[in-house]
Amino acid sequence: MEHRSLGRTGINVSPLCLGAMMFGAWGEPDHDTSIEVIHTALDAGINFIDTADVYSQGESEVIVGKALAGGKRDDVVLATKFHGQMGVPVDSPMGTAGDPNQRGNSRRWIIREVENSLRRLDTDWIDLYQVHRPDQNTDVEETLSALTDLQTQGKIRAFGSSTFPAHQVVQAQWVSERKGLGRFVTEQPPYSLLARGIEADLLPVTQEYGMGVLPWSPLAGGWLTGGYRKGKDLPESKRRNRMPARFDLDSPDNQRKLDAADALGALADEAGLSLVHLALAFVMQHPAVTAPIIGPRTMEHLQSQLGATEVTLSVDVLDKIDEIVPPGVTLSSADQGYTPPALTDPFLRRRRTE
Repeated sequence: MEHRSLGRTGINVSPLCLGAMMFGAWGEPDHDTSIEVIHTALDAGINFIDTADVYSQGESEVIVGKALAGGKRDDVVLATKFHGQMGVPVDSPMGTAGDPNQRGNSRRWIIREVENSLRRLDTDWIDLYQVHRPDQNTDVEETLSALTDLQTQGKIRAFGSSTFPAHQVVQAQWVSERKGLGRFVTEQPPYSLLARGIEADLLPVTQEYGMGVLPWSPLAGGWLTGGYRKGKDLPESKRRNRMPARFDLDSPDNQRKLDAADALGALADEAGLSLVHLALAFVMQHPAVTAPIIGPRTMEHLQSQLGATEVTLSVDVLDKIDEIVPPGVTLSSADQGYTPPALTDPFLRRRRTE
């Protein structure tokens, strides 16, 4: 595979990143099977792996650590994330359960959790340490300061953000410059043929600051695998059970997604491509994107995705995609990945009258 620069870090990564969310209890519980998938991806030329502390409550990091034992670690750019609490979905409101200090973006939690991730991954350093979501209760200077210290200590090589709105990406860059701190060098947003909202503002912002972009869910949580077509039963999916809002066909948003997925499937057939290849090639072809994150659970899933690196979409196909899902449009709000407190807390947008 060709390699692409990870922002301006000088680190070179493959154009596909292997996401490890489906390794462990959330997806494939057998460690040996998951390790085989990881090794096959490495043999195919992928040198970039992304996981997170909360995936299967840390089990994903353990599996990745096992897979990289025996001399493979030095050849891999390894990324993980912090913010969420074990056993609590990363998008749950802060303070929903357990110790409120064992989550979030505070220095207190970052310094503690990086040690947990290093232990689970069985490594001395993390190449890219990412803030999994924004935290309204923590000043971004606090977060950047702690991450800068970890970088100086050699425990992490670089750090980035995930699912940050464009204005918060800009704010973090300003704080880094004003305070003389390290900066977010990457952003990991949701991006797919069905979720194009970041084209309007986030992607131009990342280009302005020279950030690497690592889109998650480029297959829209399975909607773009070819199984979601009109007149067909929906395929079985653990993700569907875990994130019903993204799949419930009683939702008008998801009906629009089904219409679009069906039309995109027909376009892929017309172009002589699998819908998987069409979807991944579309994301890879955006000039702001470094490497979309694929999340295979099985060897079959992996093999169906690897060939996308050899696909280049024609202008005609790209124009037809724009007709099906216009640029800058996300068909379902459930696919945005993050809803700001200004929308979830009514008293942040209403004057109190009592």
